[in-house]
Amino acid sequence: MSEAILKFNLTDPDDRVEFERTSKSLDMALSLWEFGYNTKKGFERELESNENTTDREFELLDKVYQKFWDILNEHNINIDSIVQ
Repeated sequence: MSEAILKFNLTDPDDRVEFERTSKSLDMALSLWEFGYNTKKGFERELESNENTTDREFELLDKVYQKFWDILNEHNINIDSIVQ
């Protein structure tokens, strides 16, 4: 069995920052997952319900979300492997 133990000196400012990053990583992953999967669907529904929506607006939405996924990929972040 593999085991990892993280130890932080919470009186040291640098360690405190590392502790905050570590302890909030799941919250950040859940936020990214929510943004990546659910908000796009909500925006698409909103655009579809508006009779004045143009194809350009859908294209722009796709570009924004493609850039989001590109940035995650550049940093080797696979949300699906973190949030299960």
